[in-house]
Amino acid sequence: MTQADIADHDKPFPAEREEFLLRGPAGALECIADVPDPEEEVAATIVVCHPHPQHGGTMHNKVVTIIERSMRELGLRTVLFNYRGVGESEGSFDDGYGETDDLFSVIEWVRRARPNDALWLAGFSFGAYISLRAAQNVKLGQLISVAPPVDRYGVAELDHPGCPWLVVQGDEDDVVSFDSVQAWVDALDPAPDFVAMHRTGHFFHRRLMDLRGLLKNGVRDQLPGAAT
Repeated sequence: MTQADIADHDKPFPAEREEFLLRGPAGALECIADVPDPEEEVAATIVVCHPHPQHGGTMHNKVVTIIERSMRELGLRTVLFNYRGVGESEGSFDDGYGETDDLFSVIEWVRRARPNDALWLAGFSFGAYISLRAAQNVKLGQLISVAPPVDRYGVAELDHPGCPWLVVQGDEDDVVSFDSVQAWVDALDPAPDFVAMHRTGHFFHRRLMDLRGLLKNGVRDQLPGAAT
């Protein structure tokens, strides 16, 4: 990899699925951008954040890719990326701080490439924490938090993002406590839309298609141009 292989933030949003390296705060960030079918297109772009890199999390995680697929089917442009030190992304793990900076860098590119789009964020597990951290300082059209790790990383100390917010949690999750997520959601004001998936573990095994439908139904009313 050379510096010429790394795109600056003036890179246009691709017209079809593209894998590329974007200049980030710790070096290159490995990204995948994709586009919806033209007849489904809406004026919104979503960035999806992956689980903990020290536990095997990457942008290719199955829950992350089902979030991406569901949003693209709704008409959004989508962006996946690997945090620093994951895959082709340069740098090393930074306990959530640098990973949030990586997300901000991707957001900066999206805002330049699609200035008239609503910005949406989503994250799974550790990625739900990263996206909620960024949402404290970014105006969003929608936030999606799947299995947010409320007992870790100070999630419960973060403020409501001030935008429509969907939280999804499996009731048999052996990584993130369902009861803790339920109590956290109940204490939030205003309350986010909370969906409990029954008989579902942390990685949504055998329930990914159910998650896909749930996500689409859960945010459809927030699409730009949707009837309210």
